[in-house]
This record gives sequence, structure tokens and C-alpha cells, in this order.
Amino acid sequence: MAIKKRKILVLTSNPRGTVPLQVDVEARDIGEALGQFQSSKKFDLRIVPAPRWNDVQQALLNFRPEIVHFCGHGLPEGLILEDQFEKPQVVPVEQVVQLFELFASDVGCIVLNICDSESLAAALSTHINYVIGMNQSIKDRAAIDFAVAFYNALSAGKSIDFAYRLGCSANPKLLQVKSAIPVLKKKPTLFRVFISYRDQDPDKSLAFEFHTALKAARHQVFMAAESIRLGESWSKRIQQELETCDYFLLFLSPKSVTSEMVTREIKLARSLRDSRPDSRPAILPIRVQFPITSSLNYEQRSFLDQIQQREWSTEHDTAHILQEILDLLAKGHLPEPTSFRELPTPPPEPPPEEPPLPTAEPEFPRGQVSQSSPYYVERSINGQSIEATCYHAIEQPGALIRIKAPRQMGKTSLMSRILYHAEHCQEPMVPIFLSFQEIDAVAFSNLDKFLRQFCTSVARKLNLPSRLADFWEEDSGSKLNCSDYFQKYLLQQIEPPLVLALDEVDCVFEHLEIAKELFSMLRVWHEQAKISDRWQKLRLVIVHSTEVYLLKLNAHQSPFNVGLSIELPEFTHVEVQTLANRHHLRWMPEQVESLIQLVGGHPYLVRLALYLMAYRKISLSQLLQEAPSELGPYGDHLRHYLWMLEERPALARAMKQVVGASSSVRLGNNEADQLRSIGLVRMQANGEVAVRCELYRQYFGDRLRG
Repeated sequence: MAIKKRKILVLTSNPRGTVPLQVDVEARDIGEALGQFQSSKKFDLRIVPAPRWNDVQQALLNFRPEIVHFCGHGLPEGLILEDQFEKPQVVPVEQVVQLFELFASDVGCIVLNICDSESLAAALSTHINYVIGMNQSIKDRAAIDFAVAFYNALSAGKSIDFAYRLGCSANPKLLQVKSAIPVLKKKPTLFRVFISYRDQDPDKSLAFEFHTALKAARHQVFMAAESIRLGESWSKRIQQELETCDYFLLFLSPKSVTSEMVTREIKLARSLRDSRPDSRPAILPIRVQFPITSSLNYEQRSFLDQIQQREWSTEHDTAHILQEILDLLAKGHLPEPTSFRELPTPPPEPPPEEPPLPTAEPEFPRGQVSQSSPYYVERSINGQSIEATCYHAIEQPGALIRIKAPRQMGKTSLMSRILYHAEHCQEPMVPIFLSFQEIDAVAFSNLDKFLRQFCTSVARKLNLPSRLADFWEEDSGSKLNCSDYFQKYLLQQIEPPLVLALDEVDCVFEHLEIAKELFSMLRVWHEQAKISDRWQKLRLVIVHSTEVYLLKLNAHQSPFNVGLSIELPEFTHVEVQTLANRHHLRWMPEQVESLIQLVGGHPYLVRLALYLMAYRKISLSQLLQEAPSELGPYGDHLRHYLWMLEERPALARAMKQVVGASSSVRLGNNEADQLRSIGLVRMQANGEVAVRCELYRQYFGDRLRG
């Protein structure tokens, strides 16, 4: 493979009428310095003698150097080059800066080995990472000595900082003043900042205020309303900006908690941070009129776990929070997560002591429905209550319950009720909840790391010491170690049965090799419960959204064809009518039918509609008209799905085919399964698929036309 060489451009200038200098000697000695080491093969040196201004421009265009070295004469006012008559010409500082600003992406260092060039160096450093200038006149020999030592260091593989210091030590005369004659100017460290906010006040106004201040501090700031041009793919741009930002500035308000787009941005930022050695981007959450004691939604809470947060209540808080952030960025490096001021963590909510109230104010749907909520509607399959079926199953030794459905169908709410029942049934059990979103991204790099963190997480939730060292033997396989840890330690330390609920199992599906080993191990645990009293104490609840990756698992190793399988159905007409009544809406059957025609029985979309209508924020006729618009009440939900499709062009094409058809269509197995898994289509009895609801048909029919 060819080695990419570092390009160095040397410009030597000694016009007629100026004091003669040994610029040719300096250029020659630089070449010899670069040839002192084997690493000289990594450099490409080009010397341009007696350049005019247009020669400098042409050399930058053609050669695209990384380092530019001037040797010759200078003044505080600018560079001295030759004009067309070989006479001295002063190129003003402003003109030099304008030129190098255009080439800042190529040029990383400029050496002004000329007299009185500090002011020019300072001006250039606003665009160039490293600029070396002279703060007074410098003797010819001293200038050459500095250059030779500087390039000797570069040739030896040293940094520009090191090379500068070595150059300053090359000639005693350079150290006879308080500050060395050569001065190193560095470009101020600037960061890319992504601002996440809801497009409503006070979030919006506050975000604009921070945007203005950060821009004034010369940071690169992305804010959707200001940065995305008309016609640009907003999802691709947001993805790109999140992947390249250094800081993720998050404005969290009561509205943000309900935003799927904000949640998706938080998830991606956290995933990027956890997967990179430099922990970039740093996540800086600011709660806007949203106290730290107020709960985040289920997903946001897991993504922002252990990340420090600040509170903004009124305009009086703006100045000190903004200054704190500017100070962080001014340090010139990414802060540790703990460097953002710590706030108290809210205590966990205690389990409800009272039964659900018969009536209550309408609540905004925020993911998991609380135990006491009157808006939780029990569903049934073939006339059997899903909840009652699960409660009975979890009381059986060695139970395994699998809950699957697309997102926002109520999986986590059902899981929490199973755990609550297990804790309060006639023979109480110990419930443990573990979301795989809590597992560090680095743990998914190999099975041993993953299982170690899995075991440690369960032990911590049981308030037990880790003791991994006592049960993890190097000569034994990771699965055997994990099994011993559960059987001989965790299950032995507790008297009642342990109910382990595993949520967000989809995170593991993305790592197929780990998924195969984990699920084969869970299968073995379930099978051993048939003959082992110890394993009968373990009851498993597995919650997941997708089935795409399951297709690649061996049926005899996977736990997905054993135990009790629950696939949550949509709300029926009767259940929607029940919810409308609980929202104190006196609906007729035709109104229920209109809503179901729009959103099907999608639990989240139904509850959101009923909430808005109960508070008279919108009428049913307005909802039917505005629903497919991004400015309507479902805009955030629809944009979230559009983002997912734009990330997967094959799925987008398949969805375009579905919404463009007047009846169900047949897709490839992979596309059909994936669209069904994420909740955009429903599977028909003949194996064909149809769009899930009219809302999706209208929205995606318009957005996927191109």
C-alpha cells in the first residue's frame, strides 16, 4: 500500500534591494533535515524560489501542502515578496489571511521564518491550526538553526509542538529574551455542537439564544431550524451532524419527554458516546421548566442514566448555565461526563399502595403506563385475558414468558404488571428488571464482556456484591461461568423465586453471535428447570419488538419457541370505546370507527388522540384532516418512522410499493418481516402485507413518491 506523504512547501524570497539572506541555504538544509531518518520517505518537499503572489496561490492549488514554510523578509504589515519587476512587494496581512482561509482544510501548519511576523502569525491562526512567527528581527543563522531543528524533529516523527520547542533550543540567541523569538500560535479549539430541542417555546427561544452565543464564540453549531436547507434530507443531515458533533446539547422539557424524535436523537448520541474511546459526543442535558424530580419517559431515562443534568426555570438561569457551557468548551478538550455540575438523582417511585382510581384527569401518553393509571386497558386473545394468563404463568416453576409486538404496543406496561403481580402474589417473588439498553456498547464487542456485565447488573439489582472473580474461570467457557454464577451464587443467595425481566432484547439481535450464545443459554436454563429445583427458582420474562434476527437462530437453541408466547394485539372497537369513556368523551360508535380507520387500534396513537380531544385541543374532524401532516399531532411519530426508512433504502422501496397499492401486496420475506416488526404493515392470511393504517398510507404515500 502506498504511503501518503506529508507535503511541505518552502517559499524562499529575497527580492532585489533587500538585505541579502541565505534563503537557498535554508531551503537546502530543510531538505537535508527531512532526509536524516527513514521517515523521510513520508515527506514530499517542494521548493518555490522567488515566488510572486500569484505563484503562491498556484502552488497552494496544485501542490495542496500540509506545511507551508516562508523564508525571507517580513514586516509587521505583511509578507515581502517579489513583484513582476523582481522588486519588493508587501502583501498585506489581510490579503494573506484571506488566501489561507481558503486552504485551511489542507494547510495545518505555517512557519513564518521571517522577521517581525508575530502579528501575521496571530491573524493566520484564526484559520490554521499551527502558525509559527517571529516576535522581532531574527539573525540569518538563528533562523536557519531553528528551521533545521524543527524539521529534524518532524522527520523523527515528533509533533509540531515538540518540533517548535526543539527549534527554540537550537540556538542560544533564541533564548536570550524573556519570550523566545519564534512564537507558536494555535487555532482556538472549536467544537461542533448539536442542539436538540422541541420547536415550541420556551425550548425554541432558549435554543436560539444558546445557538447565537455559541456561534459568537466561533463554535460550529447545528440547529435544525437554522441549519437544514429547503429540500435537504433532514434525517440524513441529522444523522450526519450527530455522528460528527463533539457536544450534544439537549433541552429537555415536558414536551421533549413525549417526542419520539428527541428520544431517537438521545439514543444515537448515547450509542456514539459509549462506542468511542474519546466519549464523543459529550451529552449536556438542560431541563427546561422540567424539575429534576420529574420523570423522563422510559427510554430517555435509560439513555440519560448517570448523566449530569442542569435545571432552567426562568430567564434568570440563562446566563450562568450558558457561561458554564462556554467554560466547558473553552477548556479545549471534551470533558469527563462528571464535569457537568451534579444534580441529585430523583428517588425511584414507590409501588402504588392504592388501587387505580375510577376517574382521573387525562394524562399524556409517555411510554409505559403506570400501575395506577385508569388508561391501561386489559386486552384478550381468543377470549382469554392476556394479563391473567401471564399472572398464572409466572407463578409456575421455571416459567418463561415472551412478549413481542411492534413499538408502542404496550409491551413494557404488560411486563411491569407481571413484575408487580410477582411481587404481590400469594407467594411473593423477587422481581428484577434489566433493560439491555443499560448494557454498555463496548460490552457487545465479545460474549465474555457481555455476560460479565449481564451478571454484574443482575447482582447489583439484587443488592449483592459482584463476586465475579469467584465464579469466572479462564479455562471454562463464558456461558458455563455465567450459568454457575446464577445457579451457585445468585439463586442461592435469595430464598424466594427470582423473576428476571429482560427488556429491549432487540439490542442483542444486532450482535448475532452474542444473540445465538445468550439465547441458547437461556433455553438451557429453562430446560434445566424441569429437573433442577435451583433452576425452578428462576422465572424469565423476555420483551422484544422485532423478529428479523430470530430467523437466523437455531430453533433448538433459541428460547423463542418455548414457554408462553404473547403477541400483543391492537385495541378493538370495544377497547377504544372504553378508553374514550375513561377520557369522559361521549362518543358514538361511528366516532370510534372514524378513529380506528385513521390509526387502526394502535395503542399509542389512539391514546394520544383521545388525550388531545379530552382537553379540547383538537376536534375529531381536525384530527382526521391534520393527522398525515408533519405539523399535525402525529408529526413527531411519523418523522421518526421516515428516518428509519431513509436509513434503509430497501425498506423504503418496499413501503412505497405497499402504500401505492390498492390492496395487499407480496414482498420478499425479509422486507415483509422487517416492516411488520417495526409496525408499519400487517400480515394477511395469504402471506401478503397491507399498510397498517390510513395514517401511514397517506403520509408515506406522499413522502415516498420520489
